[in-house]
Amino acid sequence: MEVGVEMKFQVADDGSLMMGQRLYVSNDETVKRMVLQEAHESKFSIHPGSTMMYQDLKHLYWWPNMEREIAEYMSKCGICQQVKVEHQRPAGPLQPLQILEWKWEMITMDFVSGFPKWRKGNDTIWVIIDQLMKSALFLPIKMTDLVDKLAKIYINEVVRLHGILVSIVSDRDPRFTSRLWPSIQYALGTRLDMSIAFHLQTDGQS
Repeated sequence: MEVGVEMKFQVADDGSLMMGQRLYVSNDETVKRMVLQEAHESKFSIHPGSTMMYQDLKHLYWWPNMEREIAEYMSKCGICQQVKVEHQRPAGPLQPLQILEWKWEMITMDFVSGFPKWRKGNDTIWVIIDQLMKSALFLPIKMTDLVDKLAKIYINEVVRLHGILVSIVSDRDPRFTSRLWPSIQYALGTRLDMSIAFHLQTDGQS
């Protein structure tokens, strides 16, 4: 309770002690624990942080040193301690991409799926974007197409029109990490820059 602040208590019709519009929680550890567990560990709360939890509870309940006791309760939650930022593996410094010098030297690519099947059975768009000019190719494919077919499309639609590329930025789709795709790009002299576990948005523009 803050010094110099007058607290007005009243008894509700059901006999509960109220502090304004909030229910007064008696100095009973069992009762407090039940309130804290319901606000923190129920399937509707999903382990909120101490500040959020206090903001939620202060509209309904009141007891002396409420904010401090909520913080102490949070500090003893094993799940919350495991997912705090300081206990996660650091992402490390960002690895900047090479500075662009000419169009269609460095591209990003990704698959956009979930479309209804077209006449030829295509249900996915292979998006290929030039990083410098932001011009793009949208190639219809099937989500089930294997690497050998994608390689043929890549040669016909990208290499034929724009020549050999310097680098390709992509995520770690299984088709891009298979043996065939890197082997083809190595033979062409194109470098593959794939996203890593903690920098998933490397190819965010595509």
